[in-house]
Amino acid sequence: MERKKIAVIGSGFSGISAAAYAAKAGYEVHVFEKHSQPGGRARQFRTDQGYIFDMGPSWYWMPDIIESFFNDFNCSSSDFFDLVSLDPQFEIIFSNDKIQVPENSEDIRNLFEKHEKGASVQYDKFMESSRFKYEVGMQEFVNKPCYNWGEFISLKIAKSALKLDLLSNFRSYVSRYFSNPKLRTLMEFPVIFLGASPKNIPALYSLMNYGGYALGTKYPMGGFYQLVLAMQKVAEEQGVIFHFNQNVQSINVENLDIKSLTINNENYSFDAVIASSDYHHTETLLSPEFRNYSEKYWQNKTFAPSCLIYYLGIKEKLPNLKHHTLFFENDLDDHIDCIYGDKKWPDKPLFYCCCPSKTDPGVAPENCENLFLLMPLALGLEDGENIREEYLEKMLLRIEKHTGVKDLVSKVEYKRSYCINDFMSDYNAYGGNAYGLANTLSQTAVLKPKIKNNKVKNLYYTGQLTVPGPGVPPSIISGKIVANQLENLKYKRYEKVV
Repeated sequence: MERKKIAVIGSGFSGISAAAYAAKAGYEVHVFEKHSQPGGRARQFRTDQGYIFDMGPSWYWMPDIIESFFNDFNCSSSDFFDLVSLDPQFEIIFSNDKIQVPENSEDIRNLFEKHEKGASVQYDKFMESSRFKYEVGMQEFVNKPCYNWGEFISLKIAKSALKLDLLSNFRSYVSRYFSNPKLRTLMEFPVIFLGASPKNIPALYSLMNYGGYALGTKYPMGGFYQLVLAMQKVAEEQGVIFHFNQNVQSINVENLDIKSLTINNENYSFDAVIASSDYHHTETLLSPEFRNYSEKYWQNKTFAPSCLIYYLGIKEKLPNLKHHTLFFENDLDDHIDCIYGDKKWPDKPLFYCCCPSKTDPGVAPENCENLFLLMPLALGLEDGENIREEYLEKMLLRIEKHTGVKDLVSKVEYKRSYCINDFMSDYNAYGGNAYGLANTLSQTAVLKPKIKNNKVKNLYYTGQLTVPGPGVPPSIISGKIVANQLENLKYKRYEKVV
């Protein structure tokens, strides 16, 4: 009996994950990717000078969740790449101080005690609570398809409800434990990229602190892209076929059933389609009557930030710079208000600098540095080369001050910027978002966009705009969730895929 054919649109983490799990379940799976390589936002590129840049994710957190993907296919991440622990995990720069977060938990406790008497004990309490949230949240919550609240009715979840702090906001939760403003910022930082101010993120997401600080910050040698390549290989070993430079132009529906996909002006039939492309964009590939959500629905949603990114090749070693550095000399709330309140380019920005060449000499030529600069931004801002350059200058001046290196701009031998317009053109990202929907309480679990089309029988959605949410581990989980929904297929076609 011929196997049912599944099309996956896009080869980001959720798309590769969905494809691998669907193929393992016995389907014939084809992945269609508009770019020439897999990875989506996690693509990688090389320059003529010898630099290798990861384009997107750089924080390898929740390693156990990532490892579980490989374990599901009877292998390990170590079969594909070397994962190293960073020590310090990262450094955060304040206006009059800097804090390095060490790898060892006892050293972290000492660091907290140094900044606030009794904070080491409070750190233990905070992390114990975060560990509980992580274990319950990542096991009981994130693996649900979230069709309705009934999925969450279980004795374990009921017993855990109060301890999960679903109704507390993250900022007030952190302030229960720590008074020192720098320690508070240190604990609030992990949720910034969940898409809202710590004032509007549920305290449940302190699980991020455990998934990062307690489990450690890792780095795959060769770059984050090694994870993409490893997952692609796992998928291919299950029989998944990847098709690159293949742009899906429309999803064609007949009798509430997908009849075909139009890809590079050719039509192909499938038994089901999983879209890991931007959810809003996927809906525009359908006739309006078949969409789950209206344009007004998306306009009323709170999105995680976009960002300005610079990929820089520096022809000199930079002292005093760590693998991960957060430049937080300015006020956190001022920058957050520019993203979610005034929605403007920030006056006094915060930014993040990744220098993987500190750990991995292979990503830069000898005696050179590979820099990835990222500054969070509001969606939909006017984005042009002049304003990008203006903010690059501001960031480089602050790196100069921190490293002691003068005239850094003259030492840049490679430069590429990436911002709102690029997210829209490359990924069809709604408003140029970089991280999906914000994980606010009103956009959590069942309140996120549904993973199944309500009007078309065989269309499913995966990725950061649906459950469980933004981030690499959640995206991998999202693919697994949606692949499991294919069990509901009760029909079949036999058209050949070319």
